[in-house]
Amino acid sequence: MGDIDWRVLKTSQAWLAQGRQPVLVTVARTWGSSPRPPGAMMVIDSGGRTVGSVSGGCIEDDLIAHLRQGGPTTLCPDGRPVVLRYGIDADTAHRFGLPCGGTIELVLEPLGPASRLDDLLTALQARQVTERVLDLASGAVTLQPAPQDALPTLDARRLRTIVGPRYRLLVIGAGDLSQYLCATALGLGFDITVCDPRPEQRDTWQLDGVRLLTDMPDDAVQAVRPDARTAVVALTHDPKLDDLALMDALQTSAFYVGAIGSRLNNQRRRERLQAHFGLSAEETARLRGPAGLYIGSKTPAEIALSILAEIVAAKNGITLPAQLQVAAAKDALADAAPPQTAVCSLS
Repeated sequence: MGDIDWRVLKTSQAWLAQGRQPVLVTVARTWGSSPRPPGAMMVIDSGGRTVGSVSGGCIEDDLIAHLRQGGPTTLCPDGRPVVLRYGIDADTAHRFGLPCGGTIELVLEPLGPASRLDDLLTALQARQVTERVLDLASGAVTLQPAPQDALPTLDARRLRTIVGPRYRLLVIGAGDLSQYLCATALGLGFDITVCDPRPEQRDTWQLDGVRLLTDMPDDAVQAVRPDARTAVVALTHDPKLDDLALMDALQTSAFYVGAIGSRLNNQRRRERLQAHFGLSAEETARLRGPAGLYIGSKTPAEIALSILAEIVAAKNGITLPAQLQVAAAKDALADAAPPQTAVCSLS
């Protein structure tokens, strides 16, 4: 779950408590091209205010217009969920800003006590992947643990969605690079923790929305308990700190474990992790180092962008070609460089 979907659920919970008659809108299925994927959510209240998105904005505008014309109950007239389709033909697709031929199917769900938002949010805060089953006839919801992420499924009776906890990012080191990395990662929806036991680094480091730990890195990794929705990246350039974090992180199910440093330093790091910390070759092979994609980055901000691009690709299950990795790209550039010509002085 990204930050947007988390905000949708938290806002839905708050609006329901305030009596604002929220309607949760979920993308159930798409055909052809569509602006938002299945599982995307938004919530709309009785006054037409929205959080989240299910299209590029045109479908949201249409729902708001219907609500304002017909009143709070117009979207779900009988108080039960409604299934809507947009973009069935090219004219409708053009009207609502969908790609030509694209179709999007939405489930509109009036929220109430039977929606079990409190229970769902409690499960997500405990980092439990949860299946949410909405009965289309009654609006009642059942919840149960789910083994892994999956796309929503919709039939004549139920909408099944799999909702997972937010993606997390654990950053080792509170320097300039981590400041840029975390600032951008906040906008991408990550739940971020920074760890740095060095007072001279952390005392001048501050970023709203980011937790700062003073523990040793290995203790921080053990406290965070990385799961399949957690990325860990070491940025201190100090092997005494980075190696401690990586030693534990590489033995978890974290979807990304990376470290900055040169190709040579990262090779030596892998050797140390095997020789001195007992990690296997398979475990050290998971280390992304040098971390990031090769974009010619030089400044801290550019390096942060490079690392986050690689993290997002890993989060989305994208296997990138080796040529995009820093080490492989630099090796290729070195091989392609013309040989150096020696210049001799006769004076």
